[in-house]
Formats: sequence, structure tokens, C-alpha cells
Amino acid sequence: MTDQAVDTGDARLSAPSADGDQFLGRARELKELRADIERAGLDTLAGRKAPRARVLLIAGRPGSGRTALAEELVRQVAHRYPDGVLRARLAEPDGTPVTIERAARELLGALGVPAPAGAAEDDLAEALRTALADRRKLLLLDDAAGAEQVDALLPDAPDCLVVAVSKGPLTGISDVRPCTLGGLDTKSALELLTRYTGSVRVTVDPRSAESLVEACQAHPATLVLAGGWLAARPKASVADLAKRMHTPSQDGAEEADASPLARIFRLVHEELPGPAARTLRLLSLAPAGPVDDQTASALAGCSVEAARATLDDFVALGLLRRVDSPLAEYDIPGWLHPLLRSLAGAQERPGELQLARARMLERTVRLLHSCRAITETDSDRSREKIQGLPRPLRFADPRAAADWLRLRKPALLASARLAVADGELDTLARRLLSQLVRALAAHVGTQAAAVDLYGVHGLVLDVAERRGLPRERAAALLNLGDLDAQTGRTQDALARYRAALDAGREANDPYATGRAMESVGGAHLELGDYDRAADWFGRALADRLARGERAEAARLYGRIATAHTYAGRYGEGLRNWRAACAAYRKGGDVAALARALSETARVQEYAGRPEESLRTCQEAVEWARRADDVRLQAALQLRLADTLERLGDPTAARLHRATAGRLLGEEAPEQPSQQARGPEQDPNTCEIRSASNED
Repeated sequence: MTDQAVDTGDARLSAPSADGDQFLGRARELKELRADIERAGLDTLAGRKAPRARVLLIAGRPGSGRTALAEELVRQVAHRYPDGVLRARLAEPDGTPVTIERAARELLGALGVPAPAGAAEDDLAEALRTALADRRKLLLLDDAAGAEQVDALLPDAPDCLVVAVSKGPLTGISDVRPCTLGGLDTKSALELLTRYTGSVRVTVDPRSAESLVEACQAHPATLVLAGGWLAARPKASVADLAKRMHTPSQDGAEEADASPLARIFRLVHEELPGPAARTLRLLSLAPAGPVDDQTASALAGCSVEAARATLDDFVALGLLRRVDSPLAEYDIPGWLHPLLRSLAGAQERPGELQLARARMLERTVRLLHSCRAITETDSDRSREKIQGLPRPLRFADPRAAADWLRLRKPALLASARLAVADGELDTLARRLLSQLVRALAAHVGTQAAAVDLYGVHGLVLDVAERRGLPRERAAALLNLGDLDAQTGRTQDALARYRAALDAGREANDPYATGRAMESVGGAHLELGDYDRAADWFGRALADRLARGERAEAARLYGRIATAHTYAGRYGEGLRNWRAACAAYRKGGDVAALARALSETARVQEYAGRPEESLRTCQEAVEWARRADDVRLQAALQLRLADTLERLGDPTAARLHRATAGRLLGEEAPEQPSQQARGPEQDPNTCEIRSASNED
């Protein structure tokens, strides 16, 4: 299981795409589609204004050029829609439907409309319709898996146009006439073939070329494979391939000969070198989205350089399409996925497939670990971790790691879905999910990555609920609750925390139970229910004390004090802050003691005890100095200045303000206290448990 280098070299097309460099044929279909835009709908004939956008449907088998036709239609009519074109793909390349929530979120993002993390599918679809209500937009919805996807995204705006691409009719959407694609006309089919073979072999034997087109049923993807096969064999004639395509298989492989596309693919696969053929079959295990050279090398167990060369060969054969990306990424056409799955199932042993999948996921884990570790080079331990990684897995700098994460994020999220697709949370899946969460938090931040984090933790919750895993269910609910809290849905967070508490108790997990009780208290604090907040913090405190966790208990004394202070119960607040100070003093946590004394002084001031506040604040300054916390020292100096002014000593107040200025190089306002606000919830605090020691 060799680890290979992370390459970020430039990528360019090395062969014609499946649709060619320019659009071919389909003149009749284009004419019909353009006429359908102007056709009077049923509502118009009935004298009513159309309530929704007109839908044009292009239907055809994968590889028929349906997306190319849709793009050409959009190019021809885009000028009629001044508000621009929106595009969304409604299925993964392997045919897996994209959720309406994800598609609506992507479209809203393209419109520049904020889409709250964790928002429900219906809310996002409604937000999309609202955003499009007063616009004249053209929407291209590619690879629609069903009518319900298109219907959910359909604008309530008759001035918009929707071009949908699907395998078949969209039953359930009224007034839609599908434009069903067959093969290309002969002239266009020959031109597509010529782009790969060159003109000589076609012009010297036009009848054989037409015979080959007939054998391929003028199907674009089949013609591309035929052209790629001929391009790789300069001495082979078009007649040779036409004859082979017309000759039935002699080995009884009826399923492989079911269609011209399957037949030519089988021919291409059989004539590949053994390692390349195996690499091609193993691509069926790759996560949805573009496959890169790292994934291919992990699947095949070869070097990245060898994998990249093999993938480029596949491009030349018409099997893959090179993606315009700084990384070496390749699209697997939708028609190829079922053929690869069938071949892999027939020719690879189950154990080999499992091993290849494990290699791929392990490579992903290690790349994510490296991606996160590069952001932590300020500590000796982190630098040691990076040096301990194989050199090929190291990123040059945080920018390179962030770029890799951004470009590969769709495939990484698909890897997370793939890791739990069998309904299990094995060690490898746990490590992958944990490292993905950490990498996103390190490079994007938990707030900005909230949408993706919801998806990752939702995967864990789904598996935990289906498999009856209370410990994992508690962890997922806590993480989702933290995200709810951070995005302002405190009531939703409270419900998740309570459910997490039940799951933690069921699993007899003291960590999850204690975290859940504290989080319930934090939600009540945010909602302004200070009595319940203090009560739940008290339960969490009792739990920590029972387990002898003194440092956590000290922190909870501070949270209880905060709740009482907000409620105006300054005596109770002071009592708990003193308990926190005593615990920090006993534990030797100098920095925490300084902060706790600072908060004690604040509450004393609220309670109308300025002299006590002054003495406590002076003590806090001394401990902050011992902790080398310059910002806290400055904040305390400013607080001393305010207190001295209220006590009628402006000269001393000016001295303390000057001291604060010297500490920070300028007069700095007092920073909000962490304890006063309560500890911020981190969605990574309750992580997926793993047997691995990898950090």
C-alpha cells in the first residue's frame, strides 16, 4: 500500500471529448425544441396565465449526446434570458440521485442567495422559487433522475425556462413533450468518427465507415470508443472494426453483446494490457465525481505517475474525459459506470475488491490528515507529525492543502458516503469521517463548513439509528446540536442535546452524558432561561465531581456563576466563581485562575462592591502576569481604570490606561470574557470514536 505524491500540476485536454470539440448534427431536434418554447401551453389555451416556467425535456440513453444537445440549445437561446443561466446536475455520474436539498443549495449559491446550514429541503426549494420569482432565468437541470426532482426546483415564474435532461419521460409534470434522442445522422456520425481516426481511413473506404456507423447505431459514445480504438491502432482499417462489430461473440457472452456500446467497450477492454484493464475495472469503486490520479493509484496499488499515464490513455481511447482542473482529475461518463461494475463483479474476487476499496479509503484518510496537519506547524508536536508522514503525502504549504481540499471536496464527501454505504461504522469509516471534519474545520472554519458538517454528522446519525448504536448516535446528535446552536437554531439544538442525553445514558457513556447535560444548560442559557441553565449546569457539575474530573468541574462552576449573574443573583454568582477559583488554584491552572478572578471582579462590581472588585482585579493582574496573558492583563488594567474612576481617583485611572496601552502597543478595549459568554461549543468536541491512534 504505497503512498504517492500529491500532484497539483496543470491539466489539459489530451483528446477530443465524447461530444467533440464542436456540436454535431441534431438540427431537427434543435428546431423542434426552439419551436416548443413558443408553443402555447395548456393554461394559455384555457385563457389562464401560465403559473410556472415552461419545461423542455431532452430524453435519451447515457452517451446519446443529450447533455451536449441541451448545452447547444442553451447557447442558442440564452440571449432571451437576461438574468443568465443556472446549471445543476441532479444525478451523480454513477446514477445516484442528488438530493433536492443539495441541488437547491447549489442553485441558491449561484444566485448569491444565503442558504442557512441545516435548513430543510422544502424551505430551500421555497427560497429558490422566491429568488427566481421576478427573474427571467434559464435553468439547465442535467441528469434528472425523476419528475419529483425537477418539480421541486421548478420556478413559479412563467418568464423562466427549464431545460431538463433525463433518461425518459418526466411523468407528473404537465405540458411537457420529450425530445427523445436516437443516433446521429450519418454525416455527423462520420465526422465524429473522423475526429479520432483522421480523414484518410474514412475517405479511402467510405462504405466500411458507413457500415461501422450502422453497427454503432450512430450512437455518439459508441462512435467515440470506435474512433479511440482505431486511433490507437494506426494500421487497423475501418473495415476490420466494422466486421468485428457485425460479428456476434463466440464465447456466449450474451450480456456483453446486448448493445453496440457494450460490444465495443468489451473489445476495447479485452485489448488493454492486463494492469490497465484491472485499473479500469477498479474505477467502479471510486466515489462519485471526478476520479483523480491519487484515487486510481490507491485502487490499483501502483504509483501516481503510472496511474496518471493510464488515465491519460483512457482519455485517448474515449473512456474518460479530462477535467479542466489544477489537479489531475477525470470524469467517468455515466454510460461507463454500469459496464465497469459488471466487469468488476465478474472478473475480480470479492476479497480483491474489498482490499482495493480499503486502500482507496486509507489513502483518503492520510491525505486528509496531511491536509489538516499542515495548518498546525506552530507546535513542535505538529511538526513532528508532518515529518512522520511519507514525503509524497505532504503538502507544500497550507494554501496548497486548502486548494486540494476545495477542489476534491465533492469527491471527499462522496467518499464519506461510500465509507458508510454498507451500514457499518468500522474503524476505517470512523477515521475517514473524523479526519474530514477536522480538515474542513481547519481550512474553512466550522461556521463556513456547517453545510458539509451537517452532511457528515448526518451520515453517522443515520447509520447509528439503523444499526442501533447508542454511543455513535449520541456523538452525532451532539455534533449536530452544536451546529444548530452555532447557526442560531437554539430550539433545534436543545432537542438534539436532549436526545443525545438519552442516547448517552442508553450507551452508559459518561462523556456523552456529561457533555449533553452541559449542552442542554448552554441552550437554556442562550434562550434566556437562566434557572434551567443553572440547574443543568449543576447536574453536569455533579457528574464531573463524581468522576473526579476537577478541571471540568472548575469550568462548570464558572458556567453556573454566569447563569446566576445573568439572572441578577450576584451572591450565587460570586459563590460559584470563588469555587471555580479555588478549583483552578488547587489544580495549578494559572491562566484559568486569572480569568476566573477577572470574572469574580466583574460580578463584584455588578453587585455594588467596587472596593472588593478593585482588590480582586489587582490579584487577577498578578496571576495574568504569571500566565503571560498580555491581552488579559490589558483588559484588567482597563477594568481597574474604570473602577478607580468610579471611586474618584482619575489620576490612578490614567496610569492604568497607559499601562494597558503599553501592553498592547495601543489603547485596547476590553475583550469579552470567555467565561462570561460560556465556552463556545465546537462541533468537533464529541468526535466519532476510533480504535486508531492517528490524530
